[in-house]
Amino acid sequence: MTDASAGPRLLGPAEVRSLADRFGIRPTKQRGQNFVIDANTVRRIVRESGVRDGEVVLEVGPGLGSLTLALLEAGAEVTAIELDPLLADALPGTIAEFAPDHTGRVRVVPADALRVTEVPGPPPTALVANLPYNVSVPVLLHLMALLPSLEHGLVMVQSEVADRLAAPPGSKVYGVPSVKAAWYADVRRAGAIGRNVFWPAPNVDSGLVAWTRRVPPTTAVSREAVFAVIDAAFAQRRKALRGALRGLAGSGEAAEAALVAAGVDPLARGESLDIHRFVKIAEALAAG
Repeated sequence: MTDASAGPRLLGPAEVRSLADRFGIRPTKQRGQNFVIDANTVRRIVRESGVRDGEVVLEVGPGLGSLTLALLEAGAEVTAIELDPLLADALPGTIAEFAPDHTGRVRVVPADALRVTEVPGPPPTALVANLPYNVSVPVLLHLMALLPSLEHGLVMVQSEVADRLAAPPGSKVYGVPSVKAAWYADVRRAGAIGRNVFWPAPNVDSGLVAWTRRVPPTTAVSREAVFAVIDAAFAQRRKALRGALRGLAGSGEAAEAALVAAGVDPLARGESLDIHRFVKIAEALAAG
């Protein structure tokens, strides 16, 4: 681990506000900016993430650097993707000020994490981030698909989104995020975060979601084909699968035939199926 005597100084409320004032940064709701001002919280996130000394970590939306500094404290190398040009420009100076011995272990990528097609530098093996809440699920799924090098991760998202991502089949909040995330990883709830650790304090509660990469389901069709079935199944949650998949299959009869071939009750609903059942349905639809 990094020598604590030479380790980064973490940010508290005074430091966060001072940096924001210095760089003329005002948090915006549009980009879901809520900066963590509590050192114990970022240390907890890093601890729960299981990041190892020397591991390359991808961080999305580093903001003013609170979590970045905690990742450096744990011995990680950090690739930070930041959409806001002000924040992207400011982060290297913050690292130089608060972690002068670690400036060579951070690379800043000024980009939209939802649209990146490659990530420079060594392939990251962990994703640890306080994700912008308005795009958290699309960003998470995009990066899981883009970067097979990612082995595990921990993200902070809106509490209800955390529940959905980690929900098992049959639960009330099980839906598209739950099933698609299960394609890539085993996902679990890893705790709750209070509102008072942010500046400005959000009007929603936050939750931690941890995940571990696993081999995707074996299938004769593409991931896109499976995801199309998932989207159709949950587009109208109250509909039985026979009706929900009608458009995708071409007719109710074709949908029913595919469901029967997949071993699924045509009157079942999407929330009762796990990822492997959706794979079977997609294969049956493709077989026609």
